[in-house]
Amino acid sequence: MSGIEILGWTGFAILIGAWIPQTLQTIKAGKTDISLAFILMYVSSSLLLTVHSVLINELVYIVLNGMLTVGSAINLYYKLFPRKDAE
Repeated sequence: MSGIEILGWTGFAILIGAWIPQTLQTIKAGKTDISLAFILMYVSSSLLLTVHSVLINELVYIVLNGMLTVGSAINLYYKLFPRKDAE
């Protein structure tokens, strides 16, 4: 693995490390206080970046943006459909 790849995977780990606790907190709470506009923009942008990464065949970005799309989609789900006991 080259130094450039290590740099990319390190950035991946830091960014995913920041999103995992937020997503787990959302799942645990059954709702999120993140603004709907932010979540919609994040889901859209990370999905588009995932498609772009696939087209240019950049593994670190495929995995990163794919995981961020899933994480932000979870937040979107709980924003739109909060658990009844969470309200």
